[in-house]
Amino acid sequence: MASNWQCFGEYGRISTYALTLRTVMNIPPLVEKGPALTVDEVRRYSRHLIIPDVAMAGQQRLMNAKVLCVGAGGLGSPALMYLAAAGVGTLGIVEFDTVDESNLQRQIIHGQSDIGKSKALSAKEKIAEINPNVNVVVHEVRLDTDNVMEIFAQYDLIVDGTDNFATRYLVNDACVLLKKPYVWGSIYRFDGQASLFWAEYGPCYRCLYPEPPPPGMVPSCAEGGVLGVLCATIGSIQTTEAIKVLTGVGEPLIGSLMVYDALDMTFRKIKVRKDPNCPLCSENATQTALLPDYEAFCGTLSEAAQEASSGSTITVQELKSKIDNKDNFYLFDVREPSEYEIVNIPTAHLIPKQGFIDGSVLASLPQDKPIVLHCKSGVRSAECLAILKNAGFADASHVFGGVIAWAKQIDTTLPVY
Repeated sequence: MASNWQCFGEYGRISTYALTLRTVMNIPPLVEKGPALTVDEVRRYSRHLIIPDVAMAGQQRLMNAKVLCVGAGGLGSPALMYLAAAGVGTLGIVEFDTVDESNLQRQIIHGQSDIGKSKALSAKEKIAEINPNVNVVVHEVRLDTDNVMEIFAQYDLIVDGTDNFATRYLVNDACVLLKKPYVWGSIYRFDGQASLFWAEYGPCYRCLYPEPPPPGMVPSCAEGGVLGVLCATIGSIQTTEAIKVLTGVGEPLIGSLMVYDALDMTFRKIKVRKDPNCPLCSENATQTALLPDYEAFCGTLSEAAQEASSGSTITVQELKSKIDNKDNFYLFDVREPSEYEIVNIPTAHLIPKQGFIDGSVLASLPQDKPIVLHCKSGVRSAECLAILKNAGFADASHVFGGVIAWAKQIDTTLPVY
C-alpha cells in the first residue's frame, strides 16, 4: 500500500493518483441568471459589467447565487469580503466561535472592537458595510453530521475555510452526497494549497487525501503558525474559483491542486483525477452516507498517546502544587523555541518534540526523578509521553491543557497565543 502514496510537505501524503493529467471539460454556469440590474446596481458593478466574459449575464448570476462559507476566520475573511463585494446575492456563514485578539493578525473581517463578539455576527456587520444588498444568513452552530446536510442543501456552492481535518472530511462528504461543488483551501506558515472539488466533474477531497494524516503529524495553524497575509492569497484564489464556477467563465481548478510557496513566491499546479478506488465518489463507492464520527475518523490523539495518557495526566493545578511544594521532579516543555519565547512555565526545560520522535534526547533524559511533560494544549505532550512510556520511563506524565491552561487558570498575566 505504501507505493500508492507520496509524501507532500506539511500536509501529509497525497495519493499517487494526484500526479496524472486530466481532460479539460466545459462546465456550464452553476447558477441561472437573476432579474435585470437596477441603475444603482449597474453603477456598483460597472467594472464587472465591462468585462466581456462576465458582463450583465455574469453579474445576474452572481446576484442570484447562494454561497456558504464554512468559517469566518483566516480564509473565510477575504472570501466573505470579496464575495460580498462581487455581489453574491446570498452569503451564508457557519461559525460558532468568538473573536479573540490572536485572530486579528490574519482574520481581517474582524477588528479590535469585535473582540469577544460572535465571529458570525461580526462578519455579518462588515459585509453590510461592504455591500448592503447582500442577504447574509448566519448559522451560529458547530458543523456536524446532524446539521451539515440541512445547511448545505440551502446553497449552490460551499467555500471551505476550516482549519481541521475532521471538518474538512465532513464538508467533502456532504458535498459529494449532495452533488455540490466546494472550494477548498489550506494554509500553514508560508505555504498554501487550493482546489475546487466537484465529484460530478472530477475528484473529491478523498481522491487527493484518502485518509487523514496520523495524529500529531501535521500541526495546526495554532501550533505551527501562519503568515497572516497568506490567508489573503489563498482566500482570494478560493473566491476567484467560486466566481468562475458561478458564472461559467474560465477554467476552474477542478482536477488541479494549486500549491503556493510565499517564501519563494511560486505557484505550482498538480493535476489530479478521480481515484478509481475512492470509497465515496468512485463508481464502486462503498460509503453511501456520512460517517458517524469524523473526530474519531481523524483522531486527535493516536491510540498509543491515548493509552499512555490514561492515568498519567495531571492538571495545571496539580502541576502548580508540585512546583510550590518543591517536589522532586523534572518538567519538560516539548514546544518549539519560538513558542517558549512567547510564554513558558517556571522551572520548565525546553526539549522540542522532534527530539522525542527521532529518539535523540532519550539517552540524556534523567531517570532518577519523575518526568512531567507539557506543550501548548496537551496534544504534543501526550504523543511524547507515549514515546517515553515505550522507552521504559514508567514514572512519566503530562499536563492536560498545557501552557494555555496554565496562563488561563494559574497565571492570568501571561499571554495566550
